Amino acid sequence: MAEISDKLRENVRGRFYVDRMCIDCDVCRDTAPANFTRNDENGYSYVYKQPESPEELALCEEALMACPVEAIGDNA
Repeated sequence: MAEISDKLRENVRGRFYVDRMCIDCDVCRDTAPANFTRNDENGYSYVYKQPESPEELALCEEALMACPVEAIGDNA
């Protein structure tokens, strides 16, 4: 389970976030590319845009469930 205290600083404010457990596997970026992106220099993903539609929300929730290391958090 993602820890808010380990949240990456690049995450935009809001419901979803990625913490330091991210292994850069591409799952979240492939699932919700409108909301997750990659820090190329350090090799991890983060939330660059919070969901703005029901479709984006569903994809972010799907990414959270699919994350193999549970690095995505949900503050809902």
